Amino acid sequence: MVFLTNDLRLLCMGRNAEFGTGRPIENHKHTIDSQTMKFLLLTPPLTQLNTPYPATTVLKGFLQMHQHQVAQADLGIELVLGIYNRRFLQRLFASTGNPVGKPRMQRIYANHDRYVACVDDVVRFLQGKDATLAPRIANRTLLPEGPRFDNMADLEWAYGTSGTDDRARYLATLFIEDIADYIRETTAPYFDLIRYAEHLAAYAPEFDEMEAALNADTTIVDHLLIDILRQHILACNPDVVGFAVPFPGCLYAALLCGKWVKDNYPGTKVVIGGGFANTEWRSLAEERLFKYTDFVVIDDGELPLLRLAKYLNNEIDATQLVRTYYLENNAIRYSGNDAENIPFAEGGTPCFEGLEMGRYLSMAEVTNPMHQLWSNGKWNKMMLSHGCYWAKCAFCDTCLDYIARYDAPTAQQAVDRMADIMRQTGQSGFHFVDEAMSPQLLKNVSTELINRQMTVSYWGNIRFEKAYNAELCNLMADAGCIAVSGGLEVASNRLLKLMNKGVSIEQTVNAARNFTNAGIMVHTYLMYGFPTETLQETINALEVVRRMFDEGIVQSAFWHRYAMTAHSPSGREPEKYGAVRTTFEPNPFCNNEVDFDYDFDYDIEAVGEGLRFATYNFMNGLGLDRPLRKWFRIKVPNPKI
Repeated sequence: MVFLTNDLRLLCMGRNAEFGTGRPIENHKHTIDSQTMKFLLLTPPLTQLNTPYPATTVLKGFLQMHQHQVAQADLGIELVLGIYNRRFLQRLFASTGNPVGKPRMQRIYANHDRYVACVDDVVRFLQGKDATLAPRIANRTLLPEGPRFDNMADLEWAYGTSGTDDRARYLATLFIEDIADYIRETTAPYFDLIRYAEHLAAYAPEFDEMEAALNADTTIVDHLLIDILRQHILACNPDVVGFAVPFPGCLYAALLCGKWVKDNYPGTKVVIGGGFANTEWRSLAEERLFKYTDFVVIDDGELPLLRLAKYLNNEIDATQLVRTYYLENNAIRYSGNDAENIPFAEGGTPCFEGLEMGRYLSMAEVTNPMHQLWSNGKWNKMMLSHGCYWAKCAFCDTCLDYIARYDAPTAQQAVDRMADIMRQTGQSGFHFVDEAMSPQLLKNVSTELINRQMTVSYWGNIRFEKAYNAELCNLMADAGCIAVSGGLEVASNRLLKLMNKGVSIEQTVNAARNFTNAGIMVHTYLMYGFPTETLQETINALEVVRRMFDEGIVQSAFWHRYAMTAHSPSGREPEKYGAVRTTFEPNPFCNNEVDFDYDFDYDIEAVGEGLRFATYNFMNGLGLDRPLRKWFRIKVPNPKI
């Protein structure tokens, strides 16, 4: 219902606005209806550029069932489209001039006329609106090539001679990233296409650095963001502006926008929720945060927002709010009522109205086939079920609601929602964002899809259960499953048992083989640095991965270092896992990742480098016969497996 058209974007940057005025809209009349509220739900920059993040669509669908008026917008894609156009780039390069002392950026500036000339065409191509540009881009005659092109993949090896569209998409993405680097290096130090000012919020025990950034001189990117927000306020005149903040890279923009709303429209209430709040703000004690928001809600937002509407309408008092922080007499109050929730089956169908799928960009940052699914394609993001049906892993946030409370609908309800979403978006691809999809629910949903003769493509997270036999995997493939991702984690049966993973290496191998034989791509997550893990066990785990690639039963993999979180079994009782937690007092601002002591008798950073280096090559069919020790810059043992 509310989105920024091309003409409106130009208005944001027009004669009077320049890069933004920050002035409030004239004649804004704020009233609260006794029965209904006007919500404006926003995803702040930046999550993904290829498809909408699902939080606002879920909340919009639910709140509209309760007769509230709800507009939504993805400020991330709107900000990017506001930047990547001729008019903005002309102003950007004019404002920076030739960046003296920055040779990499000078290289971009030297070709600034070509960047300006190409940018609209590249955006149109990445939106899927002009496929005929692919040969021009792929043959490398159209785009200027900045520093990002210096380290690009071997195109013949990565895409061969037939992958013209994929090759062009990859080159166009490098073009987009070169401009992002230029903006960050010359004008807006926090700008990034995905992680906008992420370092300010990632592991941030104190609020000082974030507040300093919010009170620093506003950049031209920030001005543009505020102008986009301003137009949405003008369009829907909301009573409540809600920001869904799933990741650290969204918080700076949410707070910047929240402060602007509070300063300019004191009658409009600001609320922040989402995955970041759920994990980081469960012991919130930073009063300064409430200069940027009026309320913080945690866990599922449906009931908290419903109660908040009643509270603002004076129908209930603060004691009936659900999982809500607010400021009273300059002190933080928390409502409680943590156990109250809307059953998943009663949450309604996500509503995509206001999120025009044709505006999103399908990009190709890397050649990893699973990572390309995340950044390429206009997927309908949807939860099949709430929570994790296992919810026992030692490294996972199993005490939090988004993991602990498993709640699944019937297959008929799930497929009904899929059909409704397809009618809304015109897209038949689904990314199920469940923590782990249940084999039984997948079996029932796949059967329902086949019985209805619905043509869809879907992918999502699974656990490598025994239930994934050949019969189930073939059924899922017939119903449209194209890929799964699951955690092999440490690839050591001893450690898998210690962390209560509930699967074994043998189970994983069998499930992966069955998926692959059914034509379903398999990606596995891997972990190193879990307490008590020896160097020998780590090398053995890499050998398991090598063999799986060598047999062709896994197509993609990614290693990350274990992080202890405050809401996991290993974080709550680290001594059970051989570690010592070094921090005990909660921080005033963010509390999720915690410091712990475990004395590894090897260079853990060097091991991580070797694991990633080896697996990247295995994924591309290279070095499968190479001795594992040759992937590391330190001495490691030979595998024993």
